[in-house]
Amino acid sequence: MAMKGFKNHPYIPNSDLEIQNEMLKEIGLNSLEELHDEVPESLKLKENMKLPKPFKSEYELKRHVERILKKNKSCNDYLNFIGAGCAQHYVPAICDEINSRGEFLTAYGGEPYNDHGRFQSLFEYESMVGELVDMDVVNVPTMDGPQASATSIRMASRMSGRKEVLIPKVLDKEKFLIIKNYCSPDINLIEVDYDRETGYMNLEDLKNKVSDNTAAVYFENPTFLGVIEPNGDEISKIAHGVGAISVVGVDPSSLGLLIPPSKYGADIVCGDLQPLGIHMNYGGGQSGFMATRDEEKYVMEFPSRLFGIAPTNVEGEYGFGDVAYDRTSFGHHREHGKEYVGTQSALWGITAGVYLATMGPVGMRELGEGILQRSQYAIEKINEIKGVKGSYFNSISFKEFVVDFNGTGKTVDEINRELLKKEIFGGKDLSKDFKELGECALYCVTEIHTKEDIDRLVNGIKEIVEGC
Repeated sequence: MAMKGFKNHPYIPNSDLEIQNEMLKEIGLNSLEELHDEVPESLKLKENMKLPKPFKSEYELKRHVERILKKNKSCNDYLNFIGAGCAQHYVPAICDEINSRGEFLTAYGGEPYNDHGRFQSLFEYESMVGELVDMDVVNVPTMDGPQASATSIRMASRMSGRKEVLIPKVLDKEKFLIIKNYCSPDINLIEVDYDRETGYMNLEDLKNKVSDNTAAVYFENPTFLGVIEPNGDEISKIAHGVGAISVVGVDPSSLGLLIPPSKYGADIVCGDLQPLGIHMNYGGGQSGFMATRDEEKYVMEFPSRLFGIAPTNVEGEYGFGDVAYDRTSFGHHREHGKEYVGTQSALWGITAGVYLATMGPVGMRELGEGILQRSQYAIEKINEIKGVKGSYFNSISFKEFVVDFNGTGKTVDEINRELLKKEIFGGKDLSKDFKELGECALYCVTEIHTKEDIDRLVNGIKEIVEGC
């Protein structure tokens, strides 16, 4: 619409009063306020906001914001042992270098007319993740790991036509709420208990709760509490025994060391890509993956894009493009898409591909070994502190482990506050989400932690609980 003179804001469309009145008349209203009649009066702002004076230059604004940001203490300032779904890993410089390239950073849909290698990059990412998890088909990433878990569960429900899913009680409570919200209202989530001694899934409870109504059994390895689940094969057999699908959530940083879920019966593998070259970003910068066998019944249930390779009309030349595009909400029948998806987090898929290509199989094995060695050392040293158990569970942990402070007479909150004074972020307090564990905290050790870092943590805890 052409504007009839610029009386107000020449660069803001339809800000001219004549045009506004013309548009209001067209829809039968007399004022802009009438557009918001449904908003209760108590919620409407009746006076000007008390805003500070505007900054007169970009430089002044920048200095002001920087002063505010300096109030935060990041993991660059303090020693960090918090994980619980987003861990501090080392990010090779090449990951940031590649994902900052304009053709990747600014690519929106990546369609053929504006594609500069994005399709091939995502195909290569999918291929490498597929090799890592020992599956054939991998999706363009979801928003994060919890969404990947929720979508995998929905895929299983559509495939089986069933509406009950068994999930572990040992699950991140925030992830549980995300899955519950995504599966609501038609899929019922049933929790399966865990063994208090080992942290393993309680197989008897699983057998009692699985039924002909079970669409899927979802479990994680390692678990949210860091325990390596040794009964994956048995869990999958129990699921398959009633015609249910085995869905396994996995930490990709463990797969250079642990066997992939496909080896113990997983039908769908999912997880978070954050360990693969993605910085922690104050809640953002997450990305999730899903993987299955190359079987049509699975492929056609993926809601997100899949990229494949195919010959072109030029002999010897290959191209990259969408597979079964009509599955998606981008396709020709949007209302019939399996689920709605946006462009999601493809940039992080490319980043994960760069990370995997840089590390290679040997690098991923060394990563897993390094994390396992460091976490076991930390458990051993913490266990030497009076009143503290380095590991609550009598089992092997990977990267994350539950430290038991019940014998110290102090709460986790008190200990963490004292650790902050020593410029250390202590483990996640589990006393509210897992009340049966009492005063316990979930600690995370990765490849970025040195022996000196761990010893500093141990000495800090010792000073706090022993008063020395």
